Parts: sequence; C-alpha cells; structure tokens
Amino acid sequence: MLAACLLPLCATGCEKESEAIVSIALHPTNPSILYVATNDAVYKSRDAGATWERFPGFSARRVTTVAIDPQLPATIYAGTMGDAVYKSPDGGQHWLPHNVGLKEHVSFVNQFVFHPTLSEKIYTATTVGAYYTKDGGREWEERMNGMREVHIVTSIAICRKDPALLYAGTTGGIYRSEDEGRAWKKINNGLIPDEELMASMALGVNAIELDPVNPDVVYAGTTKGLFWTKNRGDVWERIGQNVLDPFVSSIVVHPAAPSEIYVGGPHGVWKSADSGKTWQAINQGLRTLNIRALVMAPKNSQTLYAGTNGSGLYRSTDAGATWVSLPLKAAPAQR
Repeated sequence: MLAACLLPLCATGCEKESEAIVSIALHPTNPSILYVATNDAVYKSRDAGATWERFPGFSARRVTTVAIDPQLPATIYAGTMGDAVYKSPDGGQHWLPHNVGLKEHVSFVNQFVFHPTLSEKIYTATTVGAYYTKDGGREWEERMNGMREVHIVTSIAICRKDPALLYAGTTGGIYRSEDEGRAWKKINNGLIPDEELMASMALGVNAIELDPVNPDVVYAGTTKGLFWTKNRGDVWERIGQNVLDPFVSSIVVHPAAPSEIYVGGPHGVWKSADSGKTWQAINQGLRTLNIRALVMAPKNSQTLYAGTNGSGLYRSTDAGATWVSLPLKAAPAQR
C-alpha cells in the first residue's frame, strides 16, 4: 500500500525548465548539492548547478517551497499549492504525502523552519495558519493561539540561541511567540497602524531574519518596505528607503558579520554593509531583476544563489558583485 504512493524520479530527463525559481535549498555540508523549486517541479543538482535532474509534480497544482533537513540532509520537504506537504527520505528519488493533522483546505505552504538542534521539530507557514510537527511531519498540529486577526501566515523565523522564541509574518503584520508557538502576541508597533490593517492584504511580511549574534535584532521584509527592531519586535523602524522598490521578497544576514545584509525584490539584489543604513544594487549579470528567492551558501559566505521570476537561477561567488546564470539543464544520459 505504501509503495503505491511513492512518486518515482522522472525517467525521461528534464522538461523545459521553468523561468520562475520560487525556492532554493542548499545542502548544509556538501556545496555541490542543491535543490530548487519552480512553479512546475523540484530540481536537484549534484554538481553545483552544472546539471540537474527533475522530480515530477506532486499534484495538479504547483510546488511552492523546498527545504532540506539540516541534520539528515537526504531528507527533503516540499510544500505545494493544493496538496500541502510532501517528504522524500532519499534525496528526492521518492516522495510521500505528510499531511496528517493539516486542514484539508491548506491550499498553500509558504515555508518550512527547523528547530536548530532537533530537526524532526518543524514549523510551517501556510495560508490557513502556522503548524508544528514534532516527528518529522508524520503528524501536524495547528499553532495559532493569539492570531485572531489573521489566518494567512507567510513566513516564520526561529531563534537559534533560544528555540522557544519564534516570529511569524502574516498578512496582518508580525507575531511573536516565546513558548514554541503555543501562544502568539501581535508586535506591530512601528510596522503598520492598526487602522490600516483593516484593509485586506494591508501588509504582507514575506521574510523574517534574526541577527545571528544579537537575537534581539530582527529584520522583516514586507510588501511595504524593510524594517528592523533592536528589542525583539517591541518597536520597529523602517530602513532601506533608498532601495528602489519597497517590496522585499527575501533577506540574508551574514552569519559571522551581521552588519552585512542582502535583500531581494522586484528591482534585484541590494546589499548593505552597515546594518541597513545604506544600500547598493548588486545586479551585474542578472537578466531579470525580479528576485523571488535569495540564499547564502552555509560554508562559503562569498557564494550566493538568487532565484528570479523571469530568467531562472543565478549564482555569485564574489558576494554579489557579479552573477552567472545556472540553467536547469538535464544531465547527459548514462551509457
């Protein structure tokens, strides 16, 4: 019965690659292995993006996010639109649905976030709220207590030094939990006035990142600009006003030098060397500036990957100064 649910690797080679890269996941220790999600499927490269294999679609709808278990990197999670969560135990060769406890009408999985030391504990942001699993996705439970105003959770961040501390970005601003998501408190002071939140989709929080050295400092990328807080969200302040478009889709904070920050959005990749006070565009080599995903290599902070909404995947090996396209082309057939 179980084997009948397994989805095998696409045997006919890669189809024409999608031009939209919606999610990027990098292997925690092997820089040659990476996964990307497009609107159509999940792709895997074993040679740092030179060639790719394509996994089949998981539903009639599209893939929305992909994540690698940081402690068991052969285990991959894929979120979809319309079919919730899939999990692969073998590096993407086979996939199984992992949806027990998720509401039947979960229509969009936005993000997976792993506990920093116990990776079977996972939080996921969905269009019907925040969910948590303690057993690698075998069973999920809703964690929405305190989020009365909103149900669409767009992003989640966890504090590596204090894993009980979580932030959730929603279409109604940001919430904080200090008890592993069991209860949430709205923390929108300086972010958006309550009267503006009455409007539908008034403020979407697309990305949240914590300063890796000082966890009191948090960055939030929203549909209306980049914000930061120095007191765990009690008060927020707008920064990055000279970035051309206020829409921020992704944030990267340098793990060892947290004053170095990267953001992506509709006008490309921007970099700050002074904790967000000043910014410069770093788009040389990008054919499309609409950035959907941005990540830094775990073992080499000079290497960045950017997923665009029109010309595929790019890599920089010089901290964003220049970018090179990585087409999702198939590996040559084995003889």
